[in-house]
Amino acid sequence: MAVPKRKTSRMRRNMRRSHHALKPAGVVVDKETGNIRRPHHVDLESGTYRGRQVLDVKDDE
Repeated sequence: MAVPKRKTSRMRRNMRRSHHALKPAGVVVDKETGNIRRPHHVDLESGTYRGRQVLDVKDDE
């Protein structure tokens, strides 16, 4: 079994972990409705995707 020859320093350990931070989720503003949504996902308020109606949206009246 492989065993490290030397102890990993705090600096080297932390540099390795620098990419582990969580990044904020990417969002885009819909061109037609102005709603904020995730890229490549259906706009849930209007039910459209790439200019086409793909979901039936219920009115909350």
